[in-house]
Amino acid sequence: MFKTAIGRLRIVGFYEGISFLVLLLIAMPLKYWAELPQMVTIVGGLHGLLFTLYGFALLHVWIKHRWSFLKVLAAFIAAFVPFGTFVSDAKLLRNHP
Repeated sequence: MFKTAIGRLRIVGFYEGISFLVLLLIAMPLKYWAELPQMVTIVGGLHGLLFTLYGFALLHVWIKHRWSFLKVLAAFIAAFVPFGTFVSDAKLLRNHP
């Protein structure tokens, strides 16, 4: 799956989506309810790295497969919405050659 640009985008999108959910649903509550701010630092840093990789993978797909600007914009916006990269995977990527 890592051999194609779409495959890399799907893999990175999956892990980016997981890291976003962990940040929102585990690290943030631990920061405010258990007074463990280091969890946000750790998970937030990992999420930032994965978000950056998602952006680069999306740029690669845009160039290689000549996606429309609106399709790329939809995939990019999906990274800002909880579960968005999973929906993006199901709608935009799964049926792509």
